[in-house]
Amino acid sequence: MWCVPHPQKKDHILVLLDTEGLGDVEKGDNQNDCWIFALAILLSSTFVYNSIGAINQQAMDQLYYVTELTDRIRARTSTDQEDDMEDSSEFVSFFPEFVWSLRDMTLKLEVDGCCVTADEYLENSLKLKEGTCKEIEKYNLPRLCIRKFFPKKKCFIFCPPTEWKKLSQLETLQEHEIDSEFLQQVAEFCLYILKNCKTKTLPGSILVNGPRLESLVLTYVEAISSGDMPCIENAVLALAKIENSAAVQKAITHYDHQMSQRVQLPTETLQELLDLHRTCEREAIEIFLRTSFKDEDHSFQKELGLQLEDRWDDFCKRNLEASSTRCCTLLQDIFRPLEEHVRNGTFSKPGGYGLFVQETLRLKKKYYGEPKKGIQAEEVLQTYLQSKEAVSNAILQTDQSLTEKEKQIEVERKKTESAVAAAKLLEETQKKNEKLMEQKERSYQEHMRQLTQKMENDRIQLKAEQERTLALKLQEQKQLLQEGFQEESRKLQEEIKKVEKKYKETMDHMKAESSKATVKIVEEMQRKYDQMMEDKDRNHQKHLQELTKKMERDRAQQVAEQENIITLILQERELQFKEEISEERRKHEKEIQDLETKNRETLLKFESEQAQSSENTIKMLNEMKEMNLKIVEQKEKAFEYHLKQLTEKMDRDTAKLLAEQEEALTNKLQEQGEIFNKNLKKQNKRHEEEIRNIKMKKNSGCSMM
Repeated sequence: MWCVPHPQKKDHILVLLDTEGLGDVEKGDNQNDCWIFALAILLSSTFVYNSIGAINQQAMDQLYYVTELTDRIRARTSTDQEDDMEDSSEFVSFFPEFVWSLRDMTLKLEVDGCCVTADEYLENSLKLKEGTCKEIEKYNLPRLCIRKFFPKKKCFIFCPPTEWKKLSQLETLQEHEIDSEFLQQVAEFCLYILKNCKTKTLPGSILVNGPRLESLVLTYVEAISSGDMPCIENAVLALAKIENSAAVQKAITHYDHQMSQRVQLPTETLQELLDLHRTCEREAIEIFLRTSFKDEDHSFQKELGLQLEDRWDDFCKRNLEASSTRCCTLLQDIFRPLEEHVRNGTFSKPGGYGLFVQETLRLKKKYYGEPKKGIQAEEVLQTYLQSKEAVSNAILQTDQSLTEKEKQIEVERKKTESAVAAAKLLEETQKKNEKLMEQKERSYQEHMRQLTQKMENDRIQLKAEQERTLALKLQEQKQLLQEGFQEESRKLQEEIKKVEKKYKETMDHMKAESSKATVKIVEEMQRKYDQMMEDKDRNHQKHLQELTKKMERDRAQQVAEQENIITLILQERELQFKEEISEERRKHEKEIQDLETKNRETLLKFESEQAQSSENTIKMLNEMKEMNLKIVEQKEKAFEYHLKQLTEKMDRDTAKLLAEQEEALTNKLQEQGEIFNKNLKKQNKRHEEEIRNIKMKKNSGCSMM
């Protein structure tokens, strides 16, 4: 065996197989020659048969091996005797071109005194004789087999390369010592072989490469050694298992290599990773379908699909991890100065919370501006901020420049901001899950699209292969008719009918297999469709439950917060009322004290002036006491009236406050209800659109099949 790069065809290797000469008497057993002949036929795309001198009956008798090919080779595994004719009729579809090389030819190429070409000489030598006797049948048999099994034939003649006495020194002769005509004949032979020699092809248009040639040799030799007949169908099936397994690995290797080359983790968006995956997946499927064959139950393609799905899941996981790692590193670097300020107590002063918020916002903006954070950017940021919530609350509560009401407002603002971020994160997560589900559906559709195309291409190739076979047989039949061999033509016509029948059965089988595959595809699509619908409904219900729970939590939180606000306001009002009462009481007591002081001063004045009559003094004193009592009584009444007015005012203000707060709470709850209903409608609308899109994809997928 010699393997050399083909001098004219790029990416092709020219394999030269040289068998030992046939008819070696030392072997003592012609079975060896028969098997060598059969093996050479099975492995070659161009079979060169060498003989010395003209084509005569002796030369034909030495070619009796061709008559035993039906006993040495089978096209299919069936062993029914009725299938022998059909089986041998398929030989032409994978047998090589037959080239007869006539060495040391000294006779002129003449037929009936007319000069002919080498090919015409060969065709004339293969003409049949009329008659039915055994001698004529023996004469015709090898010729019929050559014409039947090798429709494409070529003949080359070679004159002696040099004079007879120098033949023993042929290997040492210089080129100028070799006959120029012989060199011209060799050049023509080589040119023909290099230009017209086809790639070895098995039934189904399967091209044979190096590894496939090795597998065929081992399969054929093992069959011969075990006493069986080499079977093309078995060889192709054995080859298919090896090749399809290698095709899966080749496709996966291509996917891994291309993804590692094209993907820079982490990707900014999931869509970016999806687009790269789809491109590499499509290329991997193309490679598999281009290099695989006879995957009739699609088991190898299923294996490819499972491995691609595992690879995709792994890339998604690595993308998440890379994004999380990148974002955590960024947050540590960006927020490290802020954390140091917190530890140093920079914000533990009046107005410190405002500075803390400003610095946090600035650092968040810086974080958002950093590239290559990946799809975990928001989630990692929110997780980090939540972990620092206790620090933020501590700074807020210790900031003495803020009133309790301002602190409460800030707490509410932070809660609202956190709730909005959580809702946004939940929505993004849902969108990611939907994209991942959609990707699995697209992946399945891509497998089915390319598989359907391959099945159609295989059908077209088989049709072309069968048409070539029939055309060659019809050509041979026409030639037999022209030569007047009606019986042989009739037999060939029957053989053609059987080939056509076999062809029709094969096409029907392919259509049936295609229909089965289509039904299987549709069933699989329906299963995936049902699964997707079930997942969609489950996710939809889960999302609705989360929305409902969130609304209930928000309502309960809103009511509790409103109650806290009312309690705080009432406490402030009560404190204010007590302070007002204390102030009024203080004023009242002061007035009484002032009145008593004035009375004492008046008494002292009377005593010092020594009144003329004690009766007048007593009378005046009594009048003053009565007047003072009336004044005190009036003061008490005025004080009680004022207390009553304050109490009534407080009751009115409290009632008004409760009504206002109740109305505010009602409005907030109503607003929350409207937001919930809006989100619910939005979610339902999105769910309906997704269901509609899935149905449209399903219908379009079914119509494609």
